Amino acid sequence: MTQALKTELVNFQELDGGADSSRSAELARHVASLFAYTSDRCTAEQVDIYDSVLLRLISMVEVEVRSFVAEQMAGLRRGPEGTIRKLAEDEIVIAEPILRCSTVLRDADLVNIAEKKDDSHRLAIAKREVLSEAVTEVLVNRGDVHVKRQVAGNSGATFSDRTLMKLIGDSTADATIQMSLSERADLAEHHIKQLVGVACEEVRKALVKRGEIADAARLPEAADITAQRMTNEYWLARYDFETARNRVLLLAKRGMVTEATLRRFAIEDRFPESVAAFAWMVRCGVEEVSHWMVRADPEPFLIIAKASGLSSITVNSLLSIGPWRHRLTPEIRATSMRTFDRMSVGEAERRMAHWGNVMLN
Repeated sequence: MTQALKTELVNFQELDGGADSSRSAELARHVASLFAYTSDRCTAEQVDIYDSVLLRLISMVEVEVRSFVAEQMAGLRRGPEGTIRKLAEDEIVIAEPILRCSTVLRDADLVNIAEKKDDSHRLAIAKREVLSEAVTEVLVNRGDVHVKRQVAGNSGATFSDRTLMKLIGDSTADATIQMSLSERADLAEHHIKQLVGVACEEVRKALVKRGEIADAARLPEAADITAQRMTNEYWLARYDFETARNRVLLLAKRGMVTEATLRRFAIEDRFPESVAAFAWMVRCGVEEVSHWMVRADPEPFLIIAKASGLSSITVNSLLSIGPWRHRLTPEIRATSMRTFDRMSVGEAERRMAHWGNVMLN
């Protein structure tokens, strides 16, 4: 049966006997199209047969035909691995669709190609929907600025800490990389601070060069604000506040949103529900409250909590959940609780009133 399939696909004796190149091209197109049509139904043995046949055929045909074969192979879920690897290492006009789309290629294949081929191949790899840490490491270490821009903007790329820090460092010389990195949702706090520092330093140099010394001196403060906003968004993006808000509204209709309910949410580390319950109790929006309860400085939350009459037990519980479980050190929590306990309700209300006056003015 195996020999019959080989014979049915291609008579290599005829080709080796001097058939013209147009016959080889026709057969390559035919076999590639046939496999693309039947690939999901082929046995492993049949795939191997197609692989051996296609490998011989693509060595006998010109660029245009190899490009056709690559296009046929690129989108297949399973395919002739040897043929696909060979096409992936061909010149870029042939390799591009394979490198960009083929799920048959393994990480080891991609790493190998990225290491030994040029930036055109690396750029095609960088456009894949998913990139592993091993692949992004090679792309960032070996790629030119165009490759790095593509990787930085690829939402399906994952990075080791070392690779991401290198890419942030490389962004010093390229604003496009900086912008792409700033829009990523997977940056940790130390990545964000490093990125903001890089961007701030470049702007500072430009201002100093133009003689705008005063503006340059104010940049660190602006950088701190930017870093805080970005880190806040990094943490908040992890939670589903809309669903939590709807759950709390149902409880509120039954008169069940109380401090005891809020404390229970905190004890269970249900951060979105805690935010939504606190927002309902203090009559503020969930989005606004979520930003109070993610800040590295919890002072605004402490003031609102004191003015709203929350107990120390509840506040202490809330300071240990969600992002604050990671962002606040034990020392900051202890200091925050001392601040809360010493603050009077009247003082908290006066500070809230001051905020209102500032916003009105």
